[in-house]
Amino acid sequence: MGRSRGGLTSKVHQLVEGHGLPLATIVSPGQANDAPALIPLVEQIRVPRIGPGRARTRPDEVLGDKAYSSRAIRKYLRSRAITATIAEPDDQKRHRHNRGARGGRPPKFDAQRYKGRNIVERGFCHLKQWRGIATRYDKLATTFRAAALLHGVIAWIKHLSDTP
Repeated sequence: MGRSRGGLTSKVHQLVEGHGLPLATIVSPGQANDAPALIPLVEQIRVPRIGPGRARTRPDEVLGDKAYSSRAIRKYLRSRAITATIAEPDDQKRHRHNRGARGGRPPKFDAQRYKGRNIVERGFCHLKQWRGIATRYDKLATTFRAAALLHGVIAWIKHLSDTP
């Protein structure tokens, strides 16, 4: 639990797949920045293969909002060969432009792919429909994260039972 103007708060960070179903979930204090949670989220991914072979641990692409636009995150994603579609904040654009040739090239950004990020937002809207998660009744971060994980398990079960 973290402290903010409104009192004690926390944030739920999720990495989701193409249908909005969670693959990894982390809880952090409410006053903390979003960016440090991305790398531990990516490290948590373990998708077992149907046949022989080790579990898949790397997504093909990461769609993130401007909070995840940092050099460290982009460098980490490049080192793991993960395509990053992350919008660049105006202040970073301005700083890069002010540095001139030393500022480097702007990061590659596909606006059409970025429109797919609404799947993540819809997943969070669905998560917030649980009153216990929306109002944060739990006092401990472990039980709050457990509720978010339980919501993810139920979402996966619903999805798998609906598919033919």
